[in-house]
Amino acid sequence: MKHILCIVGTRPEGIKMAPLIKALKREPWARVTVLATAQHRDLLDQVLALFDIVPDVDLDIMRPNQALPELTARLVMALDEKFGELAPDVVLAQGDTTTVMTAALVAFYRRIPFGHVEAGLRTHDLDNPFPEEMNRLVAGHLARWHFVPTQRSRQNLLREGISDAAIHVTGNTVIDALLEVAATEWPLDIPLDASKRLVLVTAHRRENFGEPFRAVCRAIRQLVDLYPDIEVVYPVHPNPNVRATAHELLGNHSRIRLCQPLDYAPFVEIQKRAYLILTDSGGVQEEAPALGKPVLVLRTETERPEAVDEGVVRLVGTDEACIVAEASQLLENEAAYRAMARGVSPYGDGHAACRIVDVLRDALCAGAGGA
Repeated sequence: MKHILCIVGTRPEGIKMAPLIKALKREPWARVTVLATAQHRDLLDQVLALFDIVPDVDLDIMRPNQALPELTARLVMALDEKFGELAPDVVLAQGDTTTVMTAALVAFYRRIPFGHVEAGLRTHDLDNPFPEEMNRLVAGHLARWHFVPTQRSRQNLLREGISDAAIHVTGNTVIDALLEVAATEWPLDIPLDASKRLVLVTAHRRENFGEPFRAVCRAIRQLVDLYPDIEVVYPVHPNPNVRATAHELLGNHSRIRLCQPLDYAPFVEIQKRAYLILTDSGGVQEEAPALGKPVLVLRTETERPEAVDEGVVRLVGTDEACIVAEASQLLENEAAYRAMARGVSPYGDGHAACRIVDVLRDALCAGAGGA
């Protein structure tokens, strides 16, 4: 058997690795170990519980207000110790967090093949998103296998000199997870006014801290004042840079509901019920189009341009006037709204995890009779 070590650190990693972990556990040739760094403690725990995944190793690395240098150093040391103890044949991780970058680095130091799930995403701007663009570049140049969601991601890697033989277009495992969860109707603990159109907001990007985020909040407040038939639900990220400003500028309004971050299943449910979504999240850019929900992205760059090209996602940045103008068009113009609410999924068909397993089986079990 081949020992596969799957690394998860944040909620998005838990969501996107869950279908792959479950698919690998069904394979007779694979012995799967799940290691949680818990870079995001509570948010990761929620989603792993939803998918019935219990980490075999938990580093519990999160600290209050953790700075990137400290987090990186602690992750490198802790992962190196565990890789030495566990001696995996392969390390797998997803995305662009500090957990992923350090997992790729430590695997490289220990000469363990590394597989990068959701590889090849690029904005070509190291400051946007920060530090994710650097993280994905480092992981991308240390990986043995690059599991890319789209042909555009494949082209990004080819331009960087990655061998075509190492790149596998699989689709994105987030669509696997989304379709599984969206098939069920989940209860919501948030009281919603059925007579109002629901605008869902998620905003937490580090590069938007400070005045850009304050401008986003002012735009949201202005939209609620302009349109009495909308209500806003904003699950606020626990980062104090986000929480304090959100409550200062958006609190105490009868049609703005600030709540704790939602578990993944209720979050999918509220996306299904939303009329419009404003977000700086990468995962929401992938999920919402598949659910037929228009998305305005509170960023000036995106590493997920496929949905922009499809016309179902639009970049609006953090300029207050631009956000209000673009949202107003969708709230007032039915034809413009319908053009974006088309239910297309450029990121996958729900079978990405199976394709990744097929690649690993072929690479690791050739000539071994599948054992």
